[in-house]
Amino acid sequence: MYGVVTRNAEEVRWPEFDRGFYEVKDVTGRSAEPIEDGVNMVSCFGDNAAADADPSLVPVDDLGRPATRDRSYFDWAYVCPSREDYREGLFDVIDDCVDANEDVRLDDIGFPRAEYCRCGVCEESFKASEYEDRYEWRASVITDFVADAVDRIPGRVYMTLYPDPYPGHLYERAGIDLEAVEEHVDEFVVPLYDTAYETTYWLETIARGFESALETPFNIELYAVNIDIDNLIHATEVAEAYGKDVFFGYEASNARGALRRMRADEREGVTHGDPEPGS
Repeated sequence: MYGVVTRNAEEVRWPEFDRGFYEVKDVTGRSAEPIEDGVNMVSCFGDNAAADADPSLVPVDDLGRPATRDRSYFDWAYVCPSREDYREGLFDVIDDCVDANEDVRLDDIGFPRAEYCRCGVCEESFKASEYEDRYEWRASVITDFVADAVDRIPGRVYMTLYPDPYPGHLYERAGIDLEAVEEHVDEFVVPLYDTAYETTYWLETIARGFESALETPFNIELYAVNIDIDNLIHATEVAEAYGKDVFFGYEASNARGALRRMRADEREGVTHGDPEPGS
């Protein structure tokens, strides 16, 4: 099956796609009304607008450096996953999504990097917890959030994973305990983005890593913006050898073109019965 990830509601209805994911809340903080005929998608702890409005929400490391897009290795600003008020706001967004469609995709879940967060809220929460190991405590914060979110979602739950299947990396980097989180999630989505897909050996390597790491089905999301159609088709063929389904991000027309060509190639040369004598 093939799906699209989009900010344009009408594109989820295009017949070439078996499933559509519609961004209700993205990392900019932009919000939209949930739709009924797509899986509504919520960026959880990536939120530029919230970070700009209240910098105290932003995770900091032990040197007090914030996880914002001003730093060279962050593409957007983060919100600390320990902030209960912010989490309650996310639950309100999820409730709105569920009112429109019972399936929901949870995006941008986790701490920003291994050294985060050392804000006052996290320091006090860690000290008051039952954990002596900070990594274990961080994982409990993320698992508890996922469990609470899933309790509000009666349908299928999709969760995006950072594209690093190396053993222990998601746990150390984001605080995601895969074994614990898998109990709550129906399908994972792994974005394997490139701006060209001129080579795909790395795509296959990462996809195979997740195939080994996960019991839960996972899907691969490809970047479709300004990608050569032939390259996108090749990347799709590699991705579908490992993922359950393949989704295309943020340029539905390019994705539609790739799927039409793939399906045309599959039909080429097909015959129906024997040819008439003398034909």
